[in-house]
Order: sequence, then C-alpha cells, then structure tokens
Amino acid sequence: MRDFHSLNEKEIIALAISLEEEDERVYSDYVEGLRENFPTTAAVFEEMRKEETGHRQRLIELYRKRFGEHIPLIRRQDVKGFVTRAPLWLAQPLQLDKIRGQASAMEVETRRFYERAAARAPDAATRQLFDDLAQEERTHAERAAALKSEKLGKEELEKEDEAKRRLFVLQIIQPGLAGLMDGSVSTLAPVFAAAFATRNSWDAFLVGIAASLGAGISMGFAEGLSDDGSLTGRGRPLLRGIVEGAMTTLGGIGHTLPYLIHDFRIATGVAVVVVIIELAIISWVRHKYMDTPPLTAALQVGVGGALVFLTGILIGSS
Repeated sequence: MRDFHSLNEKEIIALAISLEEEDERVYSDYVEGLRENFPTTAAVFEEMRKEETGHRQRLIELYRKRFGEHIPLIRRQDVKGFVTRAPLWLAQPLQLDKIRGQASAMEVETRRFYERAAARAPDAATRQLFDDLAQEERTHAERAAALKSEKLGKEELEKEDEAKRRLFVLQIIQPGLAGLMDGSVSTLAPVFAAAFATRNSWDAFLVGIAASLGAGISMGFAEGLSDDGSLTGRGRPLLRGIVEGAMTTLGGIGHTLPYLIHDFRIATGVAVVVVIIELAIISWVRHKYMDTPPLTAALQVGVGGALVFLTGILIGSS
C-alpha cells in the first residue's frame, strides 16, 4: 500500500479516474436497488451518476493529453488514507437514509482528495482541473439537495414514506407480530397448565422456558424457509426468521419469568398482569401497523388469549 504523498502526477490522475469510476458504479447500484420501490430517489442518484461520468471523462481526456492511452489501475485500497466502504451487495435491502448519508460521505472524501491533489500538481492544467472538480464536489451536496427538492415534491415524498412503511411492515412487523402472537398466546396453555397442576413456581418456569425456546426455534425456521422474498417483497428470509423466532421466544418468556417468584399465588398474579400487557401490546401493533380498528384488534387478541388461558387452567386443575 502506497502513501498518497509518494504518488506522482500520473499516478494521482489515474487514481482520480478510478475513484470517479467507483463512485459512478456505486450510484448506478443505488439507482438499480431503489428503482422498484423508490423511483424518484433513484432518479436523483441517476443525475449524480451522470455527473460522476462527466468527471471521469474530463480526467481521462487530461490523462491522454499528458501521458498517452494506457491508464494504470490504481485503486483506493492501494493508497493509505481512504475510508473503507462496506460492499453494497452486503447491505440489501437498501435503506434510504443510510445510503443518502453514504453519498454525502463519498462527496466529502472525494472533495478532500481533489484539494490535496491540486496542492501537489505541478502542471497548471492538472491543478486547474483538480480545483474545478474540488469545487464541484463541494457544491455537490447542495446541487443534490436542489435535485431532491425539484424531483421529490410533497406528493413524491409521501409516496416514498409510504413505500418505506410498507417494506418495514412486510419485512419486520409482520414476522415480528406473528412471532409475538404465537409466543404470547400458544405458551399460555402449557405454562398455566403446569402451574395449576403442580402448584410449584419452578416447575411452571421450566415448562415455560422450554415452550418459549422450542416455539421460537420452530417459528424461526418456519419463517426462514417459507419464501425467499423475491416475489413477495418480504425481504431476506434469514432476517425474517431471526425476527420471528426472537419475538416468539420473547412473547413466551414474558409471562414465564414471574414464576421465578417462589410464592405460587404471587407469581401467578404477576404472570396474569404480564399476559394482559402482552395482549395489549399485540392489539396496539395490529391497530398501528396492520390498520385493524382498535376495538376489533382488542377483541380478536383478547378472546383468543382468554380461551387459551382458560384451557391451560382447566387442564392444569383437572
């Protein structure tokens, strides 16, 4: 790896060409990744990609005049001082706020590169081009904001906010809610059946932990193997499986932990309160994200939870 100060003018221009080509491809990946769900923001990044293409062409023209046709491959990872970028293909699905922040960081880094390069360029034409590109990168964020204001009006921003919300519901809320409902409701019967059958808090706790972990593993695998998200838009199956498995386990553990209290009656009373809180949270999530009327959500969850709860008590008391 070379230090920037050890590069000569030819190598600096070659590095600049490589940097502009990489930024151009990054913006192209942004466009491709956002086109389906966020077409307006994709159009903004398409404008930025075209700008980077123009920078690269100007640098290539200068290089040809000074040094000929062969341009050595000098990459950012070959020179000390550049920030390491995470591969874009590892960051799927793309998140709007995150990639906008990454784009700003790219512009700042490129501007600083051109400022340092201009200070070291002995040729007047090279120094002038680097100064011009540094100035353009300095105003890049402002021009990008202008593009955003121009292309992303109130209606378009509302559409993209709705698209983000839809993706969040499909990829996080739905599997998480399914897991929370399964963990909170399905484990009620074995936990309270064990509690009333044995009248022993520790026995009820062991049954609850086993049921919660078993349900979490089962639901996680079931969700992860259900579909790959390519047609449904539900995102990566691994993420959905982890979310659903974790929420299933959490839903069961919530009303299991009170049975760490030695006194059976107190533990059961606390567990009942926790169950009511769990069902209330599930109802609220269904109302907020699944557009279920609050009364309907409360009745659906409450009736189901009450039936399972009574089933556990009847079996345990028989």
